Amino acid sequence: MVNRDVVGAGYGLRDWIMQRVTAVIMLAYTVALVLFLLAMPAGYEGWKALFDQTWVKVLTQTTLLALFLHVWVGIRDVWMDYVKPVGLRLSLHVFTIVWLVSCFIYSVKVVWGL
Repeated sequence: MVNRDVVGAGYGLRDWIMQRVTAVIMLAYTVALVLFLLAMPAGYEGWKALFDQTWVKVLTQTTLLALFLHVWVGIRDVWMDYVKPVGLRLSLHVFTIVWLVSCFIYSVKVVWGL
């Protein structure tokens, strides 16, 4: 019987790529949003007109999903690196997953007005 430690070995390249891809998605969305904000009329009406368009909602929801994945990789690495008791680490992982899924569900409600 092999005694195995509960660690995150094997995630390296996949997590590195996910962090970079999600960061690029968030950067592109931020730049596009700033450009649209500079070009549209100031005030609530301009903001409402922008977010009434389906493609803006899709890009916003995609960016929020990228943000939640980015957060998951980062916070999971923090828990794995700095929390040594396995039970506590597992509890923090579960709490983080529940929290991020809840944030995603709420973001769908906010972006799509459900």
